[in-house]
Amino acid sequence: MARYGIFGGTFDPPHFGHLILAAEAHHQLGLDQVWWLLTPQPPHKQGQSITPLGLRAQLVSAAIGQDPAFALSLIEAERPGPHYAIDTVRILKARWPNDTFVYLMGGDSLATLPTWHQARAFVDEVDEIGVMRRPYDRIDWIALEQALPGLRAKVRLIEAPLLEIAAHELRARIAQGRPYRYYMPKAVVTLIETHGLYREGR
Repeated sequence: MARYGIFGGTFDPPHFGHLILAAEAHHQLGLDQVWWLLTPQPPHKQGQSITPLGLRAQLVSAAIGQDPAFALSLIEAERPGPHYAIDTVRILKARWPNDTFVYLMGGDSLATLPTWHQARAFVDEVDEIGVMRRPYDRIDWIALEQALPGLRAKVRLIEAPLLEIAAHELRARIAQGRPYRYYMPKAVVTLIETHGLYREGR
């Protein structure tokens, strides 16, 4: 039985912050592999301009390279949106019933988990929840347990270094002509420059 980490996101673009968090999750939670689950159109980003899925898949593939600890997953692209975590977890467990799936998220996502689509069902279905905890994060366990009893028993905390890199800030840097190439692997930067991504008017 394998243990897989589910690392979902738009990854527009993927950067060193993503890679460090994924590597820490892989190590600290004893995962066989972290699946970078590329989300076509997240429910909370409806109406936002997002780089086409095919290009983002290339960017993630470039970011993770040949590292056996990581793999790109396009399972959410197999069905129309909106793409909710509960549906994805159910599909994964149906296809790989003997494996353990650890859904990875940040402390900010944990705080808002009670507001997620079918949050109760999500907590019941998922095997474990890996929370990438930043230094000085405070978790209101009392409020979370009141909203979703049994949640805390499924949470596995991941201590991650504080690395303030955000994809939306990188897009802004590129659009404004500011330095950005040392925030991402060279292969990702090359693809961005080849396709002229995130430039003003693109």
